[in-house]
Amino acid sequence: MKLFSGLVVLLFYQWSYCQSGAMNQRAFTLKIAKSVSPVTIDGNLNETAWQTADATTGFNMKWPNDTAAVKSATSAKMTFDQNYLYISAECSDTLPYIVQSLKRDAGFFDNDLFAVVLDPINQQANGYVFGVNPMNVQYEDLLSATNLEDQDFSWDNKWFSAVKRYPNKWVVEIAIPFKILRYSPGKTSWGVNFIRNDLKHYQYTSWAKIPVQFGPFDLGYTGMLQWSETPSKQSNNITIAPYVTGSLVNPSGSSNTNRSFDAGFDAKLALNSSLNLDITVNPDFSQIEVDRQQINLTRYNIFFPERRTFFLENNDLFFNFGAPVYRPFYSRTIGLDSNANAIPILAGLRLTGNLNKKLRVGLMNMQTRATEDYKAQNYSAVAFNHRLLNRSLFKAYFTNRQAFDKGKGANKMDYGRNAGGEFSYFSKNGTWQGWLAGNWSFKDGYSNKNQFMEAGVGYTRKNFSTNIDLAEIGINYYADMGFTNRIENYDALRDTILRAGFKQAYNLNNYTIRVNRKKVQYHRFINENVVYWNTNGSFNEAQARFKYLLNFTNTGELSVSQGFYAADVLFPFSFTNGDPLPAGKYNYAQTEATYYSDNRKAIYWSVSATAGGFYNGSIKTLQGMIRFRKQPWGNFSTDIQWNELRFPAPYGNSNFLLIRPKIEINFSNNLFWTTFIQYATQTNNFNINSRLQYRFKPMSDIFLVYTDNYFTDPFMKNKNRAVVFKVNYWLNL
Repeated sequence: MKLFSGLVVLLFYQWSYCQSGAMNQRAFTLKIAKSVSPVTIDGNLNETAWQTADATTGFNMKWPNDTAAVKSATSAKMTFDQNYLYISAECSDTLPYIVQSLKRDAGFFDNDLFAVVLDPINQQANGYVFGVNPMNVQYEDLLSATNLEDQDFSWDNKWFSAVKRYPNKWVVEIAIPFKILRYSPGKTSWGVNFIRNDLKHYQYTSWAKIPVQFGPFDLGYTGMLQWSETPSKQSNNITIAPYVTGSLVNPSGSSNTNRSFDAGFDAKLALNSSLNLDITVNPDFSQIEVDRQQINLTRYNIFFPERRTFFLENNDLFFNFGAPVYRPFYSRTIGLDSNANAIPILAGLRLTGNLNKKLRVGLMNMQTRATEDYKAQNYSAVAFNHRLLNRSLFKAYFTNRQAFDKGKGANKMDYGRNAGGEFSYFSKNGTWQGWLAGNWSFKDGYSNKNQFMEAGVGYTRKNFSTNIDLAEIGINYYADMGFTNRIENYDALRDTILRAGFKQAYNLNNYTIRVNRKKVQYHRFINENVVYWNTNGSFNEAQARFKYLLNFTNTGELSVSQGFYAADVLFPFSFTNGDPLPAGKYNYAQTEATYYSDNRKAIYWSVSATAGGFYNGSIKTLQGMIRFRKQPWGNFSTDIQWNELRFPAPYGNSNFLLIRPKIEINFSNNLFWTTFIQYATQTNNFNINSRLQYRFKPMSDIFLVYTDNYFTDPFMKNKNRAVVFKVNYWLNL
């Protein structure tokens, strides 16, 4: 209660005097007029509309220092007609331009690039970003107040662009169909900003000024797009994307090859100007790149990101509850088992969008098919975000997993449900943040100690930021559709999983000295602390890390860190084939150093070394990465991690090796070949994943995918292999 009262006082105190985001829109206003003649998207700005359109004023430095001088000029203009919103930009630059890849959505911040940020509702809550690099590679994504710092560019749609390249500049022309945007007809002002990446000078600039401590997509710092006449209402946008696929699979230990043919479709329906319905029938994700294998040196499960596109779009509505390692909703629980093997999904739907200018909603329902190993399951999720106090949110959700017995209907006892709410406060200028959340699980036989509570506060200024987060998770808190770390403990002596609730306090502090000198951009000092207690108040574990980071003007970075660790482990655990380490108290320290070279160079590399204690033993870790880029068509890279664990007898020793070469060849903007190889001794797996993609029309693709898995011990003993051919077609109605 003391924490809650303190948060309320602090938040409303800050709310009373924080600056308004409207100040930015008064300072940065761009007028847009309707084009009186057709606009052709060819990169030549010779139409009458471009000659008469208002141009932006000079761009402002955003990163890495918002007070430095801008070295490359950028000018943007906008116009529109009945069906399209048009954007053009002239970007001063010199050859050669830096383009890392020709693949759509690849490396937004690693390429020279021009982008527009749109907030059609102009409420600082939701928006879009569209970007183009000098080779006319497109980027697009949805923005929301809850995902501004973590863009995955999973949202795809059909729009048009063209680029002309010159020795001293490149010119981009963009046409965005109004029917793919969600806006209110009659609204005379939108939020807008323009972003420019100038990699040669290691500068990221924006038209409307954004303080360096905030992200480039921050909707609280857009300028204003002032309409001379507003765009008219568009007819509903309906898209259908059917697919067909065929596969040859050779299972482990079998000399037979299984042949299969399948089909399905995705559909997108714009129910109104701000509400979307997505439908999938018999979805197939065979073209998705395999998970990146990791070496796990923790006592718990590790988190793997979602890669399936259907689940990524608007995922923040459901996913951004809880903390990074305690999520009530984790979409990988749907249609994947614990080893990431596919469980067939029959169909699903997702309804997302704005009911009004303050209320954003999401509804998801997915049905999986029964298999020999798994019951059929229905997964449902409902969530909403309601905007309060200008930039703040009240969020709530409900999830339900329901099992079905084969031929017997729903099993009333086999279910898992979760519900919760969260108030997330953001001051008008983003300086203060606060959050207060309550989450509960509902499962047959568990009616108490089923809560997950969290509260925290953060403060962000140009050179300093800090936050503290407090959480408590009960022993009976289950998240059947989520991810909860630490609550499940593996007892290596009894070979069983035991549950234990806990309390947590987390604190992160950053202090940055920006010098903007010839070779150095800034110095950063980072302190991260976390303490865990058992639910009875006794000590469980603590970590304290101190890190110094030096950022160079050539994009390189050098960091050194020192970590201190203490633990009173509840159950025996093991990292080797020796005897399990006993439960009890451990204290140790580790030192780490890391260097990243100039990311703009054809050869880019990094190296990292860690040494020190590890429970009652020692650890040495070496990591390295090297990438050769033949701009813009080829990227050839590999990263290696080696770990040496040494423990006193009889607890054994281990060496873990992970090697991950990757080849990316872009034959054109429409033809790509990627091969990803992984060799991991900890998981005893050697994996090859090779994918050829041909984009024969916008958003329509042909895939040919080859996967092969072997054991590393005995080396090259085959587990399974498969060849998949897939065609999907994007059809706008």
